[in-house]
Amino acid sequence: MLGGPTASGKSAVSLSLASELGLEIVVADAMQVYRGMDIGTAKPSPDERARVPHHLLDLVTPAEPFSVADYVRTAETALREVLERGRLPLVVGGTGFYIRALAEGLPTAPPADPEAQASLWQDLERDGLEPMLAELERASPTDAARAQRNPRRVIRALEVLRRTGRPPSAFPRTRPAFRFDKVALLPPMEALRPRVLARTRRMFEGGLVDEVRGLLADFPEQPTALQAIGYKEVAAHLAGRSSLEEAELAVNIATLQYARRQRTWFRKEPEARHIPDVAENVKGELRVWLRQRSEALSERR
Repeated sequence: MLGGPTASGKSAVSLSLASELGLEIVVADAMQVYRGMDIGTAKPSPDERARVPHHLLDLVTPAEPFSVADYVRTAETALREVLERGRLPLVVGGTGFYIRALAEGLPTAPPADPEAQASLWQDLERDGLEPMLAELERASPTDAARAQRNPRRVIRALEVLRRTGRPPSAFPRTRPAFRFDKVALLPPMEALRPRVLARTRRMFEGGLVDEVRGLLADFPEQPTALQAIGYKEVAAHLAGRSSLEEAELAVNIATLQYARRQRTWFRKEPEARHIPDVAENVKGELRVWLRQRSEALSERR
């Protein structure tokens, strides 16, 4: 597993090393599972996918639900298939919640209740995220931190809390199907900031506004997708609530805040090897790590 904050270079370097070493990539990104959300999620291009097989992309439309349990089930299937082909799978992404669930198992909380969640979405629209996050924080700081201010996760945690009186973290976990070696990139924020700004600029220049406009036309009701960084801010611009410049600034601010939360998450990732640099500066180190895992897999066969 290779995790780290947005703009840490993990996707580009993993693509290069996977191509060189004959690996397949299993993506751990909560937004790249949605079809049509390409520019704002920095999804691998068709050419990149032709170079290296990628799994867990474009699974559902923005109007369809997709939970962490769906992710773990689909990812475990992909991992088995890659291993059966005699190749090494590399899990890559910045969604720490997905990575940890895959490595440590899922909480055995009750299934989601759409009716209970519908009222919570209404509360979110009326009152904003802060009161809901505060309620979750009072009951379980662990679950509040795990939600990473993601509205969908906050709502799911509150649904479980209100229905059962227990937060999701209070439920035991399922047994994971695989054991993982984990590396977490932890570049300092001063290194990430210019990379985030450049990434946002490329997205706007690459057609992000048109992408969001098309999604809004095709999927008028897409509460999960519209909460993604980049999409929410551009949707506000298209609704006349901000200028284009203000939208880009808002995306940069939100992305930098998210990167800080990701650094905190991955710094606490159990049994992960921490590398305090961006991916391209430690490409040789990552190559050695992956080659050793590939050779170990070959020896077991």
